[in-house]
Amino acid sequence: MQVIQRILIIFIFSATMLCSSSVVGWCDIYKYVDVNGVVHFTNTPTGNKFRFYLKESSKPEAGSGTLSDQIARSAKAFDLDEALIKAVIKVESNYDPKAVSARGAQGMMQLIPATAREMQVIDPFNAADNIRGGSRYLRQMLDQFGGNLELALAAYNAGPGNVRRYGGVPPFAETKNYIQQVKKYLQFYQ
Repeated sequence: MQVIQRILIIFIFSATMLCSSSVVGWCDIYKYVDVNGVVHFTNTPTGNKFRFYLKESSKPEAGSGTLSDQIARSAKAFDLDEALIKAVIKVESNYDPKAVSARGAQGMMQLIPATAREMQVIDPFNAADNIRGGSRYLRQMLDQFGGNLELALAAYNAGPGNVRRYGGVPPFAETKNYIQQVKKYLQFYQ
């Protein structure tokens, strides 16, 4: 029995690595138990004797690890303060990876679908993918507005077009409140 368990663990690990490296969006794994009790696994079933067993994502959690690890990776990659990323996540979604706003923003950093595509986010509900995309976008807003945190946060919340249109923080109560909340949590996380 232990030999079968080891083989199963090795197979699942191998299949996960295969699926993770493939270009295909999802890699379905099927299993079949023959008349001798031998379990067979495949990602390409050759007949109706195979039954669905496991679905693996082709995009692993960007190196996996804890949420703190994912935030640290994105902070380093985009030259951001980890506390800033944490503050944006707290205000945007309260750390809910499945959050969806009334306007359709998704995931922990609440990316609208167009921004998610622009930031090459494949799955906005994948915490690592969303944090990476949101951090990249935040870095772009900081660069676009000369490192001015208030303008970058206003652009993150209301869009860079509105910041340019109003020549600064737009006169939207939601945006003004958003900036204050992020700054409050930024101070807290520092």
